[in-house]
Amino acid sequence: MGVAEYAIVSVRDQWGVLHDGEIKGEYATKEAAFETAAAAASLAIRQGHAVRLTVPGREAGGSALGH
Repeated sequence: MGVAEYAIVSVRDQWGVLHDGEIKGEYATKEAAFETAAAAASLAIRQGHAVRLTVPGREAGGSALGH
């Protein structure tokens, strides 16, 4: 199995979950995006994948992808 990677990213004035090169969803808070990514990561673990989940700190601000 491969590695399932999830990254919480800034999307304009909201947050999204970057997975497989696409931003999934738009969430009002970073925490809401994290909860969605954590649920997806849990499923990936059950399927045998290694998982990486990253969340920017407060200082990171701005968009990781220029959105």
